[in-house]
Amino acid sequence: MSNPAADGARTGSTRVRASDRTDEKHLSEWLATRRGVEGFVEPRTAVSDVTLLLVAHDGEWTRRRVPSVKWAHDFCNRSQVPSYDAAVVGVPQRMRDYNSRVRKQQKQQRPPGL
Repeated sequence: MSNPAADGARTGSTRVRASDRTDEKHLSEWLATRRGVEGFVEPRTAVSDVTLLLVAHDGEWTRRRVPSVKWAHDFCNRSQVPSYDAAVVGVPQRMRDYNSRVRKQQKQQRPPGL
């Protein structure tokens, strides 16, 4: 029998990858190179474990799996970053605006006919 802690938690018929040190390292490094960052803790779903969404002042963002909701809020507190429950407050408009800008730039960079 497999060990859920070793290969990810099982939810229904879907196996989700557990968070690891690589995720924590990415969040720390990303945070260190951005300003005006806020954290949005996203609850576990059928396809993903608990995640921490970090959004910078300009809407740039990153998301990684984390061990728990408590861990995510503690990480933000240690990093002096405000954190919110995404299920309650949603994601900030600046993130949606950033995604729109990136999509528009990608469209403009495509060769004609694609």
